Formats: sequence, C-alpha cells, structure tokens
Amino acid sequence: MKRETIAIHGGFDSDPTTKSVAVPIYQTAAYSFDSAEHGAALFNLEVPGYRYSRISNPTTDVLEQRVSELEGGVAALSVASDRRLVLRGVECDGNGPQHRFGAAALWHDLHSIRAHPAEDGVQVRFAKSDRAADLEALVDDDTRAIFCETVGNPAGNVCDLEALAAVAHRHHMPLIVDNTVATPMLVRPVEYGATSSSIH
Repeated sequence: MKRETIAIHGGFDSDPTTKSVAVPIYQTAAYSFDSAEHGAALFNLEVPGYRYSRISNPTTDVLEQRVSELEGGVAALSVASDRRLVLRGVECDGNGPQHRFGAAALWHDLHSIRAHPAEDGVQVRFAKSDRAADLEALVDDDTRAIFCETVGNPAGNVCDLEALAAVAHRHHMPLIVDNTVATPMLVRPVEYGATSSSIH
C-alpha cells in the first residue's frame, strides 16, 4: 500500500455499523461489557477491546495504527501531552527512580521537567545542538532515553532521526520522537488534537 493510501485509510476499513469510511470520533469515557467475565478479561488484558478511554479509544487507536504503518514501526502511542510522553517512556524502565534524558528539543514543557526533577525523578539534559554526536556526549550509565522532535518547536529544526536512532540503539535505549508539529500533515482533520509519538 502506498504511503498516501496509508495516510488516508491506514488502521481503518470502514465503520461496521454505517459503512462510513471516515473515522468516527468516539466521545465516550466508558464502554459496555458483554458480561462481568468479559469486563474482567478486558481489564486483565486477556482479550482485545476497550475498557476506558483514558487507556484506549477507537479513534486514537486508528491514529496509532496509521502512524505505526507510516513509520514501519511495531506500534505507536498517542498521548495528550509531551510531558506524558516523557513519563511513559521512563515508566517502561525499571532500573530505579532516577532517569536522565538527553534531549534535542527545546520545547518549554521539557524545561519545566528539568526545573522540577524531584516531582517524578526525571532529569533532562539538553544537548547544545540536535546533532547525534552532541547527544551522544550526554549519555552515561543513568541515561534512559534520547528524546527529540521530528520538527523542533520553536526552532523548526529537523533532526536526523536515523543518526539519533543509531546512537540510541548503540547504547541500548529508546529514541523517543515527538511528532506533534508534523502530525496534522499525516492524519485527516477528523483526528486533529492528538499528539502522535513513537518509540523506536
């Protein structure tokens, strides 16, 4: 399937009830269960499905599948804010409370995390540029991930994702890429308002 087709149809065939090809916006927080056993199986992650929109939602699920297909990834995660993205990234690591990020981005929320590291144990160190060598210079035994933006905000810089991924993989850590600025170009207007991000 061509990228243009994936950008329009990836992750969604049609609405099973109406046969509409446009992705619906499911404005719900809760979902019904077939039975108490079905609800328990959903919450125990034994069967696929939706249980609460803060955890997953059919609309954002389509966005995640579409971004994953476009990027050739295993999966994608759509989150409400950059701060949540950073925290989700470090929550995947179980090596103690102190985590450091090397960051190529200069977005103000990352600066706020740096200013208040005791709140969640996350420390952010900023490289002097978005070049891979400058980020690699920050990596030490406490570093848990490298963070960048596809298109930097507010600088408008475009990171060399392949070079940054090589650094991250060399040090056995994820490269977390915030795609907020570019997301509206990848998805149809019905899905605006979500921040798409991927972990490689």
